[in-house]
Amino acid sequence: MFPISIEWSSPLLEGLALALHVLLAGLVTIDVLLKKSDVPRALGWIGLVWLAPMFGSLLYYLFGINRVTRRAVKMRWRHARAGGPGTSRPEAPENIALLCDASQRVTGEPLIAGNAVTPLDSGEEAYPVMLEAIRGAKQCIAMSSYIFRNDAAGGEFADALIEAAGRGVKVRVLLDSIGAGYFCPLILYRMRAGGVACARFLHIWLPWRMPFLNMRNHRKVLVVDGRLAFTGGMNVGAENLARCVGKRAIRDTHFRITGPVVRVVMDAFACDWTFTTDEMLDEDCWWPKLEAAGDVFARGVRSGPDADLYKSEMILGAALSLARKRIRIVTPYFLPDPRLQFAIAQAGLRGVEVQIILPLKSDQHVMDWAMRGHLRFFRHIKACIITTPPPFDHSKLCTVDGEWSWIGSTNWDARSLRLNFEFDLECANRDLTARLDAVIDRKIARGQQLDPDTLASERVWLRLRNAAARLLMPYL
Repeated sequence: MFPISIEWSSPLLEGLALALHVLLAGLVTIDVLLKKSDVPRALGWIGLVWLAPMFGSLLYYLFGINRVTRRAVKMRWRHARAGGPGTSRPEAPENIALLCDASQRVTGEPLIAGNAVTPLDSGEEAYPVMLEAIRGAKQCIAMSSYIFRNDAAGGEFADALIEAAGRGVKVRVLLDSIGAGYFCPLILYRMRAGGVACARFLHIWLPWRMPFLNMRNHRKVLVVDGRLAFTGGMNVGAENLARCVGKRAIRDTHFRITGPVVRVVMDAFACDWTFTTDEMLDEDCWWPKLEAAGDVFARGVRSGPDADLYKSEMILGAALSLARKRIRIVTPYFLPDPRLQFAIAQAGLRGVEVQIILPLKSDQHVMDWAMRGHLRFFRHIKACIITTPPPFDHSKLCTVDGEWSWIGSTNWDARSLRLNFEFDLECANRDLTARLDAVIDRKIARGQQLDPDTLASERVWLRLRNAAARLLMPYL
């Protein structure tokens, strides 16, 4: 018998390749039609897989499939806890009450009374208070951070956590796999060597189970003894400290929280920790009984590419729709999708004062280009866009009518609203909102108003660069 030889360019191989392409593209098309609600995105994926044989299907496999939903939903039920802190409705104007009601329908979570929320300005103010809490911990510490650097600032936190573990405190630290350094997370090795239980969120090497490419734990949470919590937009790194990097230090806003809502912050961490490690944090030290500590009504809002998808986006959209006088948005990255952009435009048409405060330059060149490309389309939207000069401002704040505020880790871009796991606090309290408005006033005083018309008149090559970068907005 003679071996059968097949030429690489033979009709048989071409036919097999065509059949494989049609099969893969057909399977992807079915998956997209059944699972993707966003029509432009669905059309984009279908067009890509048919026009880019094999490669398009591979991209969809890596970037288009949500592999987290089912597991995350199961974790939500496993961590459901009987009972909880008392709730009531705040005394607020009708539109704010409606906004709070809408948020409760979106999240299924109550607005919790009796909390104290204290803003902390940048690392110079936040880090010492956080380190003092860690060093004073008596029973347990839970900490989650997107970026946790192995530098002067990160080392100080790592040493404090190691020391706490050494004196018998239960310490759990969760780092995002990408943010901590996927291949060589030195800070993780350092803490593990010191006896700290430390894990990486969604870290896996199997190519067919790699949602890490898109899905990241962007939450910044610290809970000490189940009674004191910190959350906001601040990572752990020397770039947040003027004493380390001088005038280049990143500006940011973090928050110290006490009261019954701390339990919700802890629950957000516990869900992520059990999802990652399968360890249930059921000991009483994690869940003490919490008494009222202030007069802020607060609700914890978890968002992410699981059962919590679109929650932050819907609440922020409701805030834009229900604002009567003024809505102020502070964000380092601003790439709202058409729905939020439409809500911003509608708020302006109703006579609401819309202020959007952005950094003149962020820490990512491509993001800056994309934002400039996107802001060109704000020429006919009645919104005041203010850019603040360096250093980079990483704060994430939103206030409505001097009564309602939104604080936490979420940026106004597709990555935060669709792909990242985020944690925010919705707060209804006039005094807290006044403090945040004062913070925003100081940022505006440093800034300069941006006229979108100037972006439309830039040189052609700049507009082309920015427009091309804008096409990446679903993944920036």
